[in-house]
Amino acid sequence: MTTDPTDAVGIDFGTTNSSVALATGDARVKLVTFPFGEAETPSFRSVLYLEQMKSATGARRIQSLTGPAAIEHYLDADEKGRLIQSLKSHLPSRMLTGTEVFGRRHKLEDLISRMLKDLRKSAEAQLGRPIRSAMVGRPVHFVGAETKEDDDFAVSRLRESFLQAGFEDVDFELEPIAAAYAYESTLDRDELILIGDFGGGTSDFSLLRVGPGVRRRGRTPEDLLGNSGVGLAGDAFDARIVRKLVSPALGSDSEARSLNKLLPAVPAWIYAKLEHWHHLSFLRTNNVREILKSARLRALEPEKIEALIALIDEDLGFQLHQAVQQVKFKLSSSQTAEFRFRDGTMDLCIDVSRREFEAWIAEELHAIEQCIDSLLETSGVDPRQVDRVFLTGGSSFVPAVRRIFATRFGKDRISSGNEFTSVAYGLALRGKEAAAERKESIGKTSLRPAV
Repeated sequence: MTTDPTDAVGIDFGTTNSSVALATGDARVKLVTFPFGEAETPSFRSVLYLEQMKSATGARRIQSLTGPAAIEHYLDADEKGRLIQSLKSHLPSRMLTGTEVFGRRHKLEDLISRMLKDLRKSAEAQLGRPIRSAMVGRPVHFVGAETKEDDDFAVSRLRESFLQAGFEDVDFELEPIAAAYAYESTLDRDELILIGDFGGGTSDFSLLRVGPGVRRRGRTPEDLLGNSGVGLAGDAFDARIVRKLVSPALGSDSEARSLNKLLPAVPAWIYAKLEHWHHLSFLRTNNVREILKSARLRALEPEKIEALIALIDEDLGFQLHQAVQQVKFKLSSSQTAEFRFRDGTMDLCIDVSRREFEAWIAEELHAIEQCIDSLLETSGVDPRQVDRVFLTGGSSFVPAVRRIFATRFGKDRISSGNEFTSVAYGLALRGKEAAAERKESIGKTSLRPAV
């Protein structure tokens, strides 16, 4: 198949979801879709499922599945393997080099590359062309990164993961900048815009000038007035729901009698693991089982500890995560919602109000407010100068998040993009622009007279 040398692939490898887009020579952008059950989805879940397989000879090997197939296989498995998510959030950590699964040590880069390899192969099969180069998104600041060196370290590990996955040429662009390219494709005039990109692990913001006039004259460094980010977003909101709504129903506030004293029934660190559903499998150990059995015998509310034991033994972390997502989604459109989680021996049904939820995430909302105000101040931009605020990502639909922007810029200046694919769409456009610039540069070089 012949391809235009300026065709470009954009890949948004996210903490929770990933997506792929192709920008072609005729200025069209095609989004890759992935099979999920009997339907298709434009988002590839950033998960890896590992399980032990036994051959006819008794030999054991580890099988890996990624994306939607990993979720399906995990849910159907009678004996659960290891479901791993949010690997991107560990990239800045020099302490976390990998993890042990079924007695074998796996480097973080190796685990990420398995996801990226399947992502690449799925995209190749649908697009009908090999993919060896890509424009890849990255957050302004990775989760847990405290310095520029931490961010640079995370990018180097992500690059190594892409190379291991069969890519040969990888460029990186900030995710909010990519979202800006997606928004710019809809404009017929130049604008000063604020981009808010809310992922699973990070919230990123950029102020920049975009539009057809900017493209015609050529972009300059001055068009980017500033960017900033904070290492929290959707996952942090989910964790608050679990902490405030779910954990109390599973005994986090329960007490147990010990030597005529009342003490917490279960150690707090167990509930901390519960706040991140992909950490639930870490609790399926003999040590934790013994702790919980002992707690159940001494607890004043043993039925709550029994429910916690069932959640862990049946490895219902993903199902719990889905229930949390549903109540968060309902609270975006309603003042009240009912949290429902029924699976096996678990049966939780709890009313929650939007006001309660907003109180739970007040600290995270304040951090986002500070980040935006700091960006405006350091960029020397008055909110009245901003023509449009473009928000993308699932958490951008949380009413309390939107109020932050409405208060500063007005509701009429807020627009939204596709929550899962805007960044990939913009990355493809950015990659196409970069490819055209390289082609033009090579052409100018070849026309220079020999010295």
